[in-house]
Amino acid sequence: MPRSDLRYLFVVTYGRSGSTLLMGVLNTLPGYLIRGENRDALHHLYLFHHTMLTESSRGPKKRLRQPTHPFFGIAGFPAERSVRQLRRLALDTVLRPRADTRVTGFKEIRWYHADLEEYVAWLREVFPGARFLVNTRDHADVLKSKWWAEGEDKSEHLADIERRILALADSLGDAAYHVHYDEYVADPAVLRGLFDWLGEEFDEDAVRATMAVRHSI
Repeated sequence: MPRSDLRYLFVVTYGRSGSTLLMGVLNTLPGYLIRGENRDALHHLYLFHHTMLTESSRGPKKRLRQPTHPFFGIAGFPAERSVRQLRRLALDTVLRPRADTRVTGFKEIRWYHADLEEYVAWLREVFPGARFLVNTRDHADVLKSKWWAEGEDKSEHLADIERRILALADSLGDAAYHVHYDEYVADPAVLRGLFDWLGEEFDEDAVRATMAVRHSI
């Protein structure tokens, strides 16, 4: 059975924002195990659940239960069981918390889908009490980095992603917190507010030591 004592934290950001460094900082906390990206794998699980839930509600359930109906059986989709089993699947295969893990989650850069709000609502259902850490960075530095700099200008696309994830943070209230890469790199003490939000002790020396190590590739 999935553990009931776990807390969940997800880092919401975009590519080349310094989120791997932020992940490293979070993992300095005792009992934290924040995994890296999974290429948005859980969004596929959300789409499975959403599709089954939607299709199981189409038309009279009596008809959907008839063996002559092309969607025979879909009305019996067990939504609550699906949530429980998807939680177990994600914990066993993606998050894989250890015996001493108190807080688990992952950082991901692929939060640009049109169904962002619905997806996050589903994450909060699957992972009770989930919190979301939104990370941003100066756009000029992001846009000249790696694949952002390739091809056509992507400044509007980046601005749209950031607008949406900041709006998401606003809508989540205390379940979300926003940090800016340029601010905490210039002064790691800025992260004290983040640690307060997490309810954790801020060890500035440990944070500085982590930030002195090169992260990402």
